[in-house]
Amino acid sequence: MCLGIPALVLERIGDIGKVDFGGTQRDTNLSLVDAKAGDYVIIHAGFAIQVLEEKHALETLALFRAVYGDDITLSAVSGPEPEAGAPQGGRGKPHPAKKGKRHA
Repeated sequence: MCLGIPALVLERIGDIGKVDFGGTQRDTNLSLVDAKAGDYVIIHAGFAIQVLEEKHALETLALFRAVYGDDITLSAVSGPEPEAGAPQGGRGKPHPAKKGKRHA
């Protein structure tokens, strides 16, 4: 399952924009959309994939707040950061504990 997060475009310089995820700001690639400062966009995997009407963006953010509380940040919707030095599995997740023998 993929999850797209609404974000407010704060500024755009070329194809890179600074966006705000309810308090957390990140640079993101805007090359796929025609968005300007003040627009809401859906972000997935570091790319803005759709411009979103403000009404729909605010409704979606309200749903996130209902689930995660008032402190909506990028880490709240993407999960906790792994501990420093922890081995990493696919997609930034810690490796699961190895169990049993592996078969060829």
